Amino acid sequence: MSNMQESPDKINERLYRHRGIHEPLPNPSHIGEEARAAYKSLGFLAVSDLITGIEVQQSIDSIMDIVFDRETKAKIQFTKSQAELQTDSEREMTVRKVHEYVNHNEQLRRIAHHPHIVAIVEKLLGEKPVLVQDMALLKPPTGGGEKPWHQDMAYGALAYHKAVIGVWIALDEAGLDNGCMHVIPRSHREGATPHYAIRDWQLCDTGIPVERNIAVPLQPGGALFFHGLLFHGTPNNTSDKRRRALQFHYACESAAKLSPQEYKRMFTNEMTGAEC
Repeated sequence: MSNMQESPDKINERLYRHRGIHEPLPNPSHIGEEARAAYKSLGFLAVSDLITGIEVQQSIDSIMDIVFDRETKAKIQFTKSQAELQTDSEREMTVRKVHEYVNHNEQLRRIAHHPHIVAIVEKLLGEKPVLVQDMALLKPPTGGGEKPWHQDMAYGALAYHKAVIGVWIALDEAGLDNGCMHVIPRSHREGATPHYAIRDWQLCDTGIPVERNIAVPLQPGGALFFHGLLFHGTPNNTSDKRRRALQFHYACESAAKLSPQEYKRMFTNEMTGAEC
């Protein structure tokens, strides 16, 4: 098990060294059969200009409106008690995640069902997609925390018997210094892997082949499409820049949820008793 008191810089150095940088496709029109084959092989696909600059700004405004609205019906995950937060600035700096907003915000609902996104996801799934999760992931300056390496389908809400697809859209520039996505190409081929409650619900640090790590920096409006079993994570944001992103998950229309028993067998150490 890793040192729970390890500094953000040490975690970044130990777990997010990258052997290469993935270059996104120029725009959605470049996603054809070759790109689909690459996705199936690598487990991910990045593209620039998935949504426009106007849509990016509207999405930022919508997320900030939710964060500052004390009566919002969307859900917000804070890193501190709300009773400690006196100002809007303090409130924003302690938000880690905003979720379940599509039924309460028209602009974000339009992005979740954006024609570019739906068309690409359907092409990659090979079947009609259904939106099953919506969230925004925020890393404030000089303190936005790590999201340790994990597989998204290890989170019960996304545990289906067919692969889900995650779509991660940069609203700010997501760079090497402020918490861009990191992936292990082809790791989705290894299937479901046990997760452990350490710094988060995560893969064991010692099981991550960091030597295969590829960073995926994105400009605002760029996106990463990734398989629900792909190993991925984001480092701590130790820069002075915000890093805000939208993330949606889509399942095949025909996909069924795993039973609790099957979930435990696939994504926990119940069968092996192995420790991290």
